[in-house]
Amino acid sequence: MSRILDKIEKPADLRKLELPELQLLAAEIRDLIISTVSRTGGHLAANLGVVELTIALLRAFDPPADKVVWDVGHQGYTWKILTGRKERFGTLRQFGGLSGFLRRDESPADAFGAGHAGTAVSAALGMAVARDRGGGPEHVVAVVGDGAAGCGITLEAFNHVARTAKRLIVILNDNEMSISANVGALSGHLGRLLADPRYNRWKSRVENTAACMRMGRLRRFYYRIEEAVKGMFLRSMYFEEMGLRYVGPIDGHDFRALLDAMEIAKNYDRPIIVHVATRKGRGYSFAEEHPEKWHGTAGFDVESGEVLIAPEGQTYSEVFGSTLERLAAGDSRIVAITAAMPAGTGLKGFSQKFPDRFFDVGMSEEHAVVFAAGLATEGFVPVFAVYSTFFQRSLDCVIHDVALQKLPVVFCLDRAGVVGDDGPTHHGVFDLALLRPVPNLVIMQPKDEAELAAMLAAAVRLGKPAVIRYPRGSGPGAAAPEKLEPIEIGKAEVVRGAGETPDIQFWALGDMIPLAEKAADLLTRKGVRAGVVNARFARPMDEELLARHGTTARVVATLENGVAKGGFGSGVEEFLSGQGFRGRVPRFGWPDEFIPHGDPATLMTEYGLTPDAIATAADRALKEQPA
Repeated sequence: MSRILDKIEKPADLRKLELPELQLLAAEIRDLIISTVSRTGGHLAANLGVVELTIALLRAFDPPADKVVWDVGHQGYTWKILTGRKERFGTLRQFGGLSGFLRRDESPADAFGAGHAGTAVSAALGMAVARDRGGGPEHVVAVVGDGAAGCGITLEAFNHVARTAKRLIVILNDNEMSISANVGALSGHLGRLLADPRYNRWKSRVENTAACMRMGRLRRFYYRIEEAVKGMFLRSMYFEEMGLRYVGPIDGHDFRALLDAMEIAKNYDRPIIVHVATRKGRGYSFAEEHPEKWHGTAGFDVESGEVLIAPEGQTYSEVFGSTLERLAAGDSRIVAITAAMPAGTGLKGFSQKFPDRFFDVGMSEEHAVVFAAGLATEGFVPVFAVYSTFFQRSLDCVIHDVALQKLPVVFCLDRAGVVGDDGPTHHGVFDLALLRPVPNLVIMQPKDEAELAAMLAAAVRLGKPAVIRYPRGSGPGAAAPEKLEPIEIGKAEVVRGAGETPDIQFWALGDMIPLAEKAADLLTRKGVRAGVVNARFARPMDEELLARHGTTARVVATLENGVAKGGFGSGVEEFLSGQGFRGRVPRFGWPDEFIPHGDPATLMTEYGLTPDAIATAADRALKEQPA
C-alpha cells in the first residue's frame, strides 16, 4: 500500500500532514477506490468526486464525538478508508464484507445509516437538537448530494432548521449530478450561481488576495467580503431565506479553500450551509466523461474502462422501455414518469422520442405518484418507472391518491426482489407484502421478457391502477412479439403437470419459475408427482385454478422473490384456508429479517432458496400429510 496512506490509522493522523502530503493522499485514495471497485463493482463516480472533501471533513472534525451524517451513502468510500476500515476495503460489497453504504453497526464513525436520498439533514437536525438539549459541545454535520438537496424530505428539513437547532453545518456537495443529471428549480439555481461570470470573477479576485495574505486571522474578513459580493449579484439567496447562512461556492478539490470553509463553519453560532463544487468521477477519465454510466458499475478493466461481465441480452429495464415506446407511438395518452433515473429504469429512449410526454421529477417519489394521479384524472395514462426499494416511500400516496380513487396509473417496479451487492437498503423485497392488501390494485410479475411486454400492454388499457414488478438484469431471452397482445388479467399459466393430479403443486411468481421447475425435477426423480404454475398475478390470483389445485394436491408450495411473511404465498395460504384446504402450504421467499449484501446466488444458497432445499422441504411437508 502507498506510503502516505500507510501512515493513516485514524482520522487524527490527517492533522499531521502538510498540504502537499494531503494532495498525494487524495491521489492514493483514488487509486485504491478505482482498483477495488474494478474488482467488486460499486458506486465509483460520486466517490471519486468527494475525496478531498472527505479528507477535509476528517481533518476539521473528530468523529465519533462529532457527528457527520452522509446522505444516500454513495459517497462514503473515502470515509470508510480513513475511519479504520482501510484493511478491509477489499471486501467492499462482498458477502460478509464491508457494506457499500454507511452503517451504524459497521463503525462508530458512521453516525447514521444511509442508502436512500434525503435523510441527512433531518437526521442531523435531530442529533443537533439532542445535543442542544444536553448542552454538548460536539459539531453536527450533514453532507448532502445536490440531487438529495431537491428531495422533498430535505426541503422539509430545511424549513425546520432555523427555528429548531442552535448550530448545524450542512455541506452541499454540488457535482451537477444525482444519478442522472439533476432537474428542477433548485438545481438550476445552484448551476446559475456556479456559472455567474461576474460573481466568479469577483470571487476569484478576493480568493487570490486572501491567498496572498495567507488567510490566518483574515478568514472572517474574507468571508464578509465574499458575502457582500454574493449580495451584489445574487439578491435572493434561497438558503439565506430558509434561515441558513450560505458560504460558497467552494472549489471541492482545493484543500486550502475547503479547510478555511470548515473553520468558518465550525466557529459559526447558527445553522450554516457550505456549498462545495466537485467533479463526479474526478481522477478517472472514463468516469469524468460519463458520470451517469459510472455512477454504479460492475467490475471493470481499469486501463480500458470495459465492464468485465456485461448482461447477456436485453435487461428487463430495456424491454420495459422499448415496449412502452411502442405502446406510446400508438396511444398519445401514455406518459412516462421517473424519479431521477431515466437511464436506470429504461426510459432514456422514451425521453428522446417523446420529450413532451416524459417527466423527470427528481428524487421525489411521493410527488411522482400524486402527479401521476393528477394526470390520470384528465384522461392520461401515466406510467411511473421506479426501483422497488425507492417506491416504498410513496406507499401512502399510492393508497390515498391512486387506489382509493381507482385512477389508471401504472407502476413499473424495477429491481424487485433481492438485487445483490447494494444490500438491505436496495433489495426490493417488501413491495408485494406492502401492496397486496390494497384494494383496487392489480399486481403482476412476468416470467420472461415477452410476458412483461404483454403485461404492460394490458396495464395501459386496464383503466384502473396496476403494478408490474420485475427483477434486475436480463431475463431468459423470450423476445417480445411483433404484435403486442395484452395478457388476460387474473389468469395463471400451468407450466408443468397440466391434466395431471400432482401431489405437490408449486405456485411461483416471475423469476422464481426456473427454481420451481428445478425443484419439481428433483421430486420427479424421487417418484413424487410435482406440478408448476406460473402464477403471474399476486392480485387478483387465479382463484378458480387455485381452488382446483386445493382439491387435488396434498401440498401447495409458493415461491416468490420477496419476503415470505405477508407476501404472495400468504395470499395463497389465506385463500386455500378459506376453501377448507387441509394440506400444507410451505412458503418459500426471504425470511423476516433484513437481507445483507452479497451476490444473489450466494444469498439464495445462504437462505435456503435452492432447488435441493426447496424439494427437500416440500417432500417433508408431503410426508407429514395423511395419505
